[in-house]
Amino acid sequence: MPESASVEPASPESFGSRLGRAMADRGPLCVGIDPHPALLDSWGLNDDAAGLERFSLTVLEAVGSLAAAVKPQVALYERHGSAGMAALERTLAAAAEAGVLSIADAKRGDIGSTMAAYADAWLRDGSSLAADSVTLSPYLGFESLRPALDLAAAHGRGVFVLALTSNPEGASVQHVGGSDSVARRIVQAAAGENARYPGPLGSVGLVIGATVGTALADLQLDLEAVRGPILAPGLGAQGATPADLRRTFGTAYAQVLGTSSRDILKAGPGIRALADAAARTLDGLRAE
Repeated sequence: MPESASVEPASPESFGSRLGRAMADRGPLCVGIDPHPALLDSWGLNDDAAGLERFSLTVLEAVGSLAAAVKPQVALYERHGSAGMAALERTLAAAAEAGVLSIADAKRGDIGSTMAAYADAWLRDGSSLAADSVTLSPYLGFESLRPALDLAAAHGRGVFVLALTSNPEGASVQHVGGSDSVARRIVQAAAGENARYPGPLGSVGLVIGATVGTALADLQLDLEAVRGPILAPGLGAQGATPADLRRTFGTAYAQVLGTSSRDILKAGPGIRALADAAARTLDGLRAE
């Protein structure tokens, strides 16, 4: 090779591609890692950083070979300060070592250099908090998320943008505008972002609650056109069933990553019991 020639570094595989393969190989299950104080107590663990870490690593050991992704709830680590965040760092590192994709449920959203700093924390290679993807809040304007959208693309990571949440208060913002609702604009913006990604699944996903019922039809949301994964929390303890997900998401169901937390976690602390609970949920999501 001539001395003047150079080899361009290979682009990383996109998050959407990696997630699509994981969903095809393992099924469409995401297990939330939510170390609520009551769950820690029921597992016989202290409500401290050591308890968080023991809880998190136990969940990973039980479901790491079954789930397409795991979703640590950042707030439940953050409440323990630096020691809790250190436990989260080790949890994310353990997920990477186990070969299961991670979604940091941080719901970050800001503007300018502050948003860039959040992106750097959660999406930059080499960051101790780097996850495969992170949840984002677009309510300072979708374009305010630009630093995270671009950094995720550059590093083969992904984002899940809050679009239609199942909490009652969400409708007061997300449903505003009727046929031109806030939620619809977020969905359309995500679809535009995914145009940069080849293949069937882009890396800009949406968070849409599993219990939103007829809201998708009422607001005329075209989720298939997004070409991105749909993170659907609310399976199990919040009342949604796999049949509800199929009915709610219809032809976009193939994009749905059904998320269950407490319904699986309450089976702990035994590894086998947790794995069995995850397997039952996964069977329901796979059923025709």
